[in-house]
Amino acid sequence: MRIPRLKTIIAVALLAAFAAVPAMAETTVYNMEQAVVRALEANPSIIAARHDLAGSEEGRKSARGAFLPSAKATYGYTAKDHAKPKPQSATSEADLFSAGVNVHQNIFTGWNTLSTYQKSVLGKERSQATLRSAELTLVGLVQQNFLGLLQARENVRVAEDSLKRLQEQLKVTRAFYDVGLKPRLDVLQAEVDLARAEDTLLSARNSVSTQMARLNTLLGLELDADADYAGSLDYVPFSAGIDDVLARAYKARPDLEIAGKSVEIALKDETIAKSGYYPQVGADFDWSTYGDDMTASGSDLVKTEFSEWSVGVSASWTLWEWGKTHYAVKQAKESVKSLIASADNTRQEATYEVKANHLDIGKAAESIKVNRKAVEAAQEGYRMAVARYQAQVGTNTDVLDAQERLTTAEAGLIKALADYRIALSKMFVSMGEQNPALDSF
Repeated sequence: MRIPRLKTIIAVALLAAFAAVPAMAETTVYNMEQAVVRALEANPSIIAARHDLAGSEEGRKSARGAFLPSAKATYGYTAKDHAKPKPQSATSEADLFSAGVNVHQNIFTGWNTLSTYQKSVLGKERSQATLRSAELTLVGLVQQNFLGLLQARENVRVAEDSLKRLQEQLKVTRAFYDVGLKPRLDVLQAEVDLARAEDTLLSARNSVSTQMARLNTLLGLELDADADYAGSLDYVPFSAGIDDVLARAYKARPDLEIAGKSVEIALKDETIAKSGYYPQVGADFDWSTYGDDMTASGSDLVKTEFSEWSVGVSASWTLWEWGKTHYAVKQAKESVKSLIASADNTRQEATYEVKANHLDIGKAAESIKVNRKAVEAAQEGYRMAVARYQAQVGTNTDVLDAQERLTTAEAGLIKALADYRIALSKMFVSMGEQNPALDSF
C-alpha cells in the first residue's frame, strides 16, 4: 500500500514542479534593441499609423478606378390610371416596367481625374513618411526611457553606497561618543545625514519603478508585466561632423519628406481646381427595354422593338459661375504658398535641432571627463577625511561633507553618461535614422 501512495506523491510533486516552470520562464528580459523592436511591433500608435497607411493605399486604388468606365443599371415600375394605346409604344401601358444599362467613360476632365490619382499616390507616400516619423519618435522615447531606467538604477546604487558610508560613520561617531572622545552633536549630525540618505534612496527606488512602468507602456505591455530590462551606460564614441549629420538629416528626415509631399499635393489641388476652366468630355453607351410585365420585354401593343441601344459622345462646358472656379484656384495657389513657407520653416527647424543635438553630444562627452576627475578627487577626499577623523585629527563635519561631495560626484558622472547616450539617441532621431541598439555610428 505504501508504494502506490509514494508513487502518487512523487507524481503530484513532479506535476507541481513542471507547472511552476512556465511561471518562472515568463519573465522576459529586454536589452535596448529588443525593447525598441518590441515597441515597434506592439505600440498602439504605430499600429494606428500602419492602418492609416493601409487606408491611403485603398484610397489610391479608389482614385485609379476613375480612369476606367463606369456602369450603371436601372430598373423601374410605373402605374397609370389606364392604358393610353399608341401604336408601337410600350410606354403607353397602364403597368410599365423598364430596365436600362448605362456605361460611361470620361475622355477629358480638365486633368481632374489624373491629378486626383496623382494626389492619392502622393497621399500614400506621405502616409509612409508619417509612419516612419511615428516610428522614429517611438524609438527615441523607448531609448530615452530605457536610459532613464539605467540612470535610475545607478542612482539607487549610489544612494545605497552613500547610505552604507553614513551608517559606518554613525557607528564610528557613536563609538567615540560612548568613550567621551566626541560630542553628542557629532552623533546628531550623522543621524540627520543618514535619514536624508534613506529618503534619497526611497526616491531613487521609486524612480526605477516609474521608469519600468513607462517602458512597459511603450512596449505595449501591462504596467505590472513580468518584464525586465538590461543594459549599461557605457561610453560609445561619436565622431561624425556637423556637415555629415546635416547631410544625412536632409536626406532621411521624414518630416522634411512630409512637408515636400504636402506641397506637391497642394499643387495637385490647384490643378484640380483649374479643371473647372475646361470642358468635360465623355462617351456613353445606353441600352433600355420596356414591357408590361417584370421582364420588361414588350407588351400586347409592342411585341418587337421594345428595346434599344445608343452610343454617343458629349461635352459640357460651364461658362459662368460668378467666379466660383476663379476664386477656388486663387485659394489653392495661396495654400501652395503657405505650405512652401511651412516646408522652409520645417527645414530650418530641422537644421537647428541637428545642430543643437550635435552640440549636446560634445558637451556631454566633456562632462563625462570632468565628472570622472571629480569622482576620483571625491573618493580620495573621502578616504582622507575618514582617516583623519579616525585618527582624531579631523572633524565629523569633514567626513560628512566629503561623503556628500562623493555622492554628488558619483551622481554627476551617472547623469553625464546618461545625458551622453540620450544625446546620441536624439541625434539619430533628428537625422531621421533608426539605431535601435544605439551602438554603431
